[in-house]
Amino acid sequence: MARNKIASTAFQTVFETIFPPQCVACNEMVAESGGLCADCWCETHFIGGLVCDKCGSPLIGEESDTPELCDDCTTVARPWGHGRAALIYKGAGRRLVLGLKHADRTEVAKPAGKWLARSGACLVTTSTIISPIPLHRSRFFKRRYNQSALLATAFAKSHQVEVVPDLLTRTKKTRSLDGLTKNERFEVLQSSIQVTDRFKTEILNRDILLVDDVMTSGATFAAATEACLAAGAKSVCILALARVVKDA
Repeated sequence: MARNKIASTAFQTVFETIFPPQCVACNEMVAESGGLCADCWCETHFIGGLVCDKCGSPLIGEESDTPELCDDCTTVARPWGHGRAALIYKGAGRRLVLGLKHADRTEVAKPAGKWLARSGACLVTTSTIISPIPLHRSRFFKRRYNQSALLATAFAKSHQVEVVPDLLTRTKKTRSLDGLTKNERFEVLQSSIQVTDRFKTEILNRDILLVDDVMTSGATFAAATEACLAAGAKSVCILALARVVKDA
């Protein structure tokens, strides 16, 4: 065991000598793999303090024991119980999400899992199942991985809870949501997600934590939540790596 650890450390040292670690948000060199360079760190807006209890958006004011809601969550029905997000979707936070989602920067998932672990600790119970938001099979085959599943797995390791990567299934291929209004997003995603047949017994009376890379309108989370509740889940919470925030 000790020899294997020494060999692994030596290999890592040689590897990083040949291929120096790079910032996960850009290509600048950093001291350790999975880190952010100084510039990107300054451009990464971590969410903390008082937040919306439904979507995790940062709010003005001091932390309180009383749940607070942002403007969106006071006007849009949210079928889930509680929600959190680790970053604001801007600056380096936006680059991290886009790199993970479209540029094969899968190494982003490891540090992102730690950020999610801090933000989402309050959402985990002893009966929690972690489920990523699913990709339609055609999109999965094109991308070769589900970025939300990578995040869910990294998060689950931090809290040692069960993760079921294929708990949910996309029942139809939906168009891109870019440029759509809030109402259009909800309409496109309605009934587009369901619980995978072989997990319909396992989900009964369990707490489900849905994980995704970014939350914009909440339409995707809503569709997944409704599928879980319809299948008999006890409760559903949501966790996003990044939250789109107005005027951010």
